[in-house]
Amino acid sequence: MKSNIKKKSVIRDWIESIIIALILALFIRTFIVQAFKIPTGSMRMTLLEGDRILVNKFIYGAKIPFTNFRLPALRDIKRGDVIVFISPEDTRKDFIKRVVGLPGEKVQIKDLRVYINGRPLEEGGFAHRNYYNRGEFGEEGKVIEVPKDAYYVLGDNSFSSRDSRYWGFVPKKYVLGKAFLIYWPLTRLRIIQ
Repeated sequence: MKSNIKKKSVIRDWIESIIIALILALFIRTFIVQAFKIPTGSMRMTLLEGDRILVNKFIYGAKIPFTNFRLPALRDIKRGDVIVFISPEDTRKDFIKRVVGLPGEKVQIKDLRVYINGRPLEEGGFAHRNYYNRGEFGEEGKVIEVPKDAYYVLGDNSFSSRDSRYWGFVPKKYVLGKAFLIYWPLTRLRIIQ
């Protein structure tokens, strides 16, 4: 009889440990950090196809599942942040791009450069990238105003990136988090800038 009780106790301990581990994993993935794999070359040379990255979900205020509420943010989304977000075209997909235009700003792409409120964007390496005119929201010289609670995002490899130039803006509610680390392959281990 003692042996059966002991076996049940060991099995119960294992089941409790597994359940606690699953709950912790779900909590961490939902509110703190999530891993993603880069499927395309739209962010070359910052991110390459196959890179595995970690995304900080709490920095902008993680979304509470099954609600429209978010936790309080640690900071606002800034120009130059590499963000993961739900695709405005297909909400079953997640995209990763760099924030270029902030709410209320006027964005223009001309002569392979991005202009914000009429001035060329030169901060954070933007001056060293070429941005091609493509799509309805990226026509040569067209001035686009970013709506409140939305962002204009571009891939670092704008020649092969489907981004805000095509489908417009990323609503703040679609932002999942900030990409901060390439963790695989180990030869590419680094902080994302």
